[in-house]
Order: sequence, then structure tokens, then C-alpha cells
Amino acid sequence: MRSYDDDTLPLQPPIRLPDEATLAAAVRAAPLAEELEPEGDDTEVLAAWADHCRERLAADEGLLLELLRLFLSREPAQGDIPGTLSGLGLVRQAEPYTLSWLGLWTARLIIADTTGQEIPVMGSLADGDAAALLHGLRSYPEAERGEELAGWLKGRDADAAATEIASALATVSPLSRAVGVELLWSDSGTSGFGDEGRLALSRLLEEPKLGAVIAARTGREDRQPVPEEIAWVLVDMAAALLEFGDEPGEVINSIAMGMNSEEQTNTIAMLAFGDHPWTGRVLQVFIDHHPDERVAAAARKALRRLRGLADLRA
Repeated sequence: MRSYDDDTLPLQPPIRLPDEATLAAAVRAAPLAEELEPEGDDTEVLAAWADHCRERLAADEGLLLELLRLFLSREPAQGDIPGTLSGLGLVRQAEPYTLSWLGLWTARLIIADTTGQEIPVMGSLADGDAAALLHGLRSYPEAERGEELAGWLKGRDADAAATEIASALATVSPLSRAVGVELLWSDSGTSGFGDEGRLALSRLLEEPKLGAVIAARTGREDRQPVPEEIAWVLVDMAAALLEFGDEPGEVINSIAMGMNSEEQTNTIAMLAFGDHPWTGRVLQVFIDHHPDERVAAAARKALRRLRGLADLRA
């Protein structure tokens, strides 16, 4: 599974797709199917069609951009539909001219190819482990998150499932970790584990770094970070926003928290001494986007120091 770390496209919400047989039937019914003659079983037909679509779209940037626009906006096309998109079965043949099932499926493949972001499909996480679940749920709205979680829990013991998610928190990405903490902390029902989840989290509070993040996210004032954990918590919080695709200003504000320039400069300097794997990316946001040159300069210095310390640790 690839982690999304491309800042050109915010994480996209999940989509719904029919089964493989339905998609393959749509390929065989597409206007261009007679010309392109897709052959084989459903899997082979879809693989061949994906290659055809990639070739056609790579040759015409306008078509590619229109497909992506329709996918990202989820709105009908305005005006005439490009014949190739219609011929490939990617757009509905009648108004409203939105993407068809095949169009959603193809756009998802193209986005994965071009950005590395694998947009989740509803129901696809049920057989994965806890880490895969948390990774997939990063972009889910609350209602869809509850639906996907219910599918994942089907056939699993709730206590064991909560323990499995808690055990994954230390190794997943910052945003996946935030999702996991929220699931375990929330009341039981459609999108939480209730008492079982909170108990699983409480067992982790004394864990270095992870326990401090959990305490910060759940408001546990009885578990304060020790000095060497503060940088890790700040970076983890900011990195979750960065991973989701929030604006740079939001990432900066999550650390600045109303501090003046001098206080921000001191805080930025402290980040260099942490060992959070996302520290460099968070510092780069300050370098590229902070409006105060003094803070940006402090971030550049901190990044150099971070790299030097990494070399020493290696």
C-alpha cells in the first residue's frame, strides 16, 4: 500500500463501485467496444480497457483534465461531451452527463498512477488489518466511516478489534493515528468503540511519544508530555493536517497557536531535536509558506540541524 505524500491533491473521499462483473459488462457495452474488441474474462477485459483509457487520455491532455474535473467536482459536464469519453463509456449516455461507474473506476486508476493516491472504494477495507483500515479511513466523512467500520467489525470480536487498532497506532502515519485515536475514543455506535476503545487507549498512555499524542488528542491533562516529547507531539499534530492536504496556513497555525514571532522561532528550533519522521516535511512548510522571514529562517536552520543529527544517528 502506498502512502499518500503528494501535496498536489488533497485526500479524496471514498467512492462506490459495483462488482467486477458489472464493470466488465459496462466495458463490453461501451460504444468503442466493437472497435477495440476487449477479450477474455472480466479481469482481462478490465485490464485491457484500463490500458486503452490510459493511452487515449495520455495522448490528449484536455480529455484527461476533463475526466479529472468531472471526478473531483462530482458535477455534470457542461456543454458537449468529448466523443472519446463517451465512446469509452466513461460518461453517462444521458443527462445528467456525470461520470459512469466505468468513469469513476478509470479516474481512480488515473489518479493513483499520477499522484500515488489510492482513493478507497466503499467496502474494500473489510478484509484488511487494522493498519490498512486506518490508512483507508483517513479521507472518510463520518457517515461513510461508520459504514466502513461496521463492515470491518463484522465477524470480529469488538474487544479484540479495539486492541488490534490500538496496537497499530505506533506504526501508522500521523493522520491514520489521529483516525485511530478518534475511533477508540468515540462513543460506541456507528463510528466508535466506547468503553472498550477508551480502555485500549488508556493502556498506551505511558508509552513514550505515542502516549503523549493520545493524551493531547483526548484532552487527558493527567498525562503531560515530558520535554523530549513536546516536539514529537507538535509535529504529529501538524503532520496529520499536512497528510490530509490542508492549506499550509492551517499546518503553520497548528504549531504557532497564537505565539509571537520570537516564541515561534524558539519552538521551531526545538523541533530539530525530535525524531519524528515527518519533521522535515513540517519544517519545509514553514520554510516555503511562513509570512515572517525570521520564522522561515529558523525553520531552514532547524532543517539543517535535523539532517545533521540524522547523519550522526546513522
